[in-house]
Amino acid sequence: MVNLNKLAKRIKYLRENFKDKDSKWTQQYVAEQIGVARVTYTAYENGTKTPPPDVVKKLANLFNVTTDYLLGNSDNPRDIEDKELEEFINNVKVWYKNEPKTSEEKLKLMKEMFDIIKKY
Repeated sequence: MVNLNKLAKRIKYLRENFKDKDSKWTQQYVAEQIGVARVTYTAYENGTKTPPPDVVKKLANLFNVTTDYLLGNSDNPRDIEDKELEEFINNVKVWYKNEPKTSEEKLKLMKEMFDIIKKY
C-alpha cells in the first residue's frame, strides 16, 4: 500500500532541495524527466494522485534515492549498509554546512578529510 502523504512530502522535499541548488528543478522539469504532464506530477506532490510503479521507479532514479524511501518503507534515502561509510557521509554534510571562512581553516578541514579517506 502506498502512503500517498509520505510519498507526496518526500518528492516535494527532494525537488525543492534540488531546486535550491539549481533553479531548473521545477515541477515542469521533473514532469518532463519522468514523462508525465506537469499537472499529473503536481497531483503526485499534492498527494491527490498515486503514481504507477514505473513512475515511482523513475522518480527514485531521478532523485537518486530508493523506492522504499519514496514509499515510506525506509527513512534511509539511499541503501547504505556500511556504517563507516554512512558516518563519513554524515561528517561531510556537517563539514559542508559549517564550511570554514579562512583559507587556513579550509586547508585544515581538507587535511582532516584526506586523513580519513587515506584510512580506506
